Amino acid sequence: MKKPNVEIYTDGACSPNPGTGGWGAILVALDHGRQTKELSGGERDSTNNRMELMAAIRALQTLKQPSKVTLYTDSQYLRNAFTQGWLENWQRNGWRTAAKKPVANEDLWRELLKLDALHTIRWEWVMGHAGHEYNERCDQLAVQARRKIDRRN
Repeated sequence: MKKPNVEIYTDGACSPNPGTGGWGAILVALDHGRQTKELSGGERDSTNNRMELMAAIRALQTLKQPSKVTLYTDSQYLRNAFTQGWLENWQRNGWRTAAKKPVANEDLWRELLKLDALHTIRWEWVMGHAGHEYNERCDQLAVQARRKIDRRN
């Protein structure tokens, strides 16, 4: 059976950092006339990097079956972990960095590894705040989610 072909765009926001965070994601179903779905959420006590990871996690969890995914992020932290071998090194070193410190966000990285094993993902970087339609919309979703949490308290 052919895997569905999906583009995912993600972004995270946190203000201050650390502080209240929000994330946004857009899924584009390429096999269904570029049908889109927007997702967003947030957390009171977070960081920008955690929100970047959460956007990818929640978007990938939304997929109903193993898919062929191109995931676009403006986070070098997220993309490089997969494309530059950081995750392999962290796992080999018992979830320690090269400086022997615990890897930040280990819980989220472990979840992303599970999702990466389920789907065929190509991790792509897109420059943030550079006018890319979907990246700009993800930023809006992330900021709106963060502000919604701030208004509740």
